Amino acid sequence: MKQRSLVLDDVVKQYGEDAPVLDGLSHTFAPGTLTMLSGPNGSGKTTLLRVLSVLAFPTRGMVRYGDLDVHAHPYRYLQHVGIVHAEATLPEHLTAVELLEWVLRSRDRWSDSAPDRITALLDRLHLDERRVNLIRTYSSGMVKKAQIAAALIPAPHVLLMDEPLRSLDSATTDAALGLLHDFVADDGVAVVASHLQSELSTLADAVIEMGAERKE
Repeated sequence: MKQRSLVLDDVVKQYGEDAPVLDGLSHTFAPGTLTMLSGPNGSGKTTLLRVLSVLAFPTRGMVRYGDLDVHAHPYRYLQHVGIVHAEATLPEHLTAVELLEWVLRSRDRWSDSAPDRITALLDRLHLDERRVNLIRTYSSGMVKKAQIAAALIPAPHVLLMDEPLRSLDSATTDAALGLLHDFVADDGVAVVASHLQSELSTLADAVIEMGAERKE
């Protein structure tokens, strides 16, 4: 399947009477690229990622994936998307292995090779034997590893990541960067917000400088 671009078309996001957080933002995120979102806290990075992940609607403008209006057809769009939120948003009553199995089954992507794929991905992210323990027992670093694995296991075309390197040790940071490199090299579309920009700078094809500090 030919990969498609993710396009912001004059997107405005405004809350009430406050100044817009996103003010007429247009950009094309092309296949095979990683775009970093840069700016201080409150500049709109998380708001933009929420709009791209259809957790928020634009006040005006449109987000398209190819010809698809993502907010008009969220289910069709999200079948192609992997998301890492800044905060932990995982079901704590599952193990990491169960979480990844659930992701694959919910997207109808389970196969005979899936258990081996799950093992290989968790191995690469250094999520050790505790992968069979409940997520509620995990450290913040382990939760982040599980989040990254859950985003990548269904082989998405679009990857949206908010602070994906937070709480990771150096070995796992290197592993995550390697996975991002492979994802983009396979024609994926990656949009990443991170305060650890020096680690990501060698992978970035473009940087969007977000606006002055506002409440996100």
